[in-house]
Amino acid sequence: MKRRHAIRSHPRRPGRPRTVRSIRLLVVRLARENPAWGYRRIHGELLVLGITVAASTVWQILKDTGIDPAPQRTTTTWPAFLRSQADALLACDFFETDTLSGTRLCTCSR
Repeated sequence: MKRRHAIRSHPRRPGRPRTVRSIRLLVVRLARENPAWGYRRIHGELLVLGITVAASTVWQILKDTGIDPAPQRTTTTWPAFLRSQADALLACDFFETDTLSGTRLCTCSR
């Protein structure tokens, strides 16, 4: 009798239940739309929306989906910066003038 009770009372899946899919999708969406937000900021925004989830759960969701921490998401590479500013850089005219003391001054006019 004791053995049957032990088999029936044993939980099928040990550990915590998974986070609801809609919450996981919302966390990923918030992280992608706001690259400067870290997991703590996302956790705070979820609390404002009335969604109770632990900050560590938000961190784990971001880690599982392969989203880097906030400082690494917001950094732009030099080639990406140049591509985004190409129109402004090409629109600049550079002038070089010599002063009376012999130094050269470079100016940019648009």
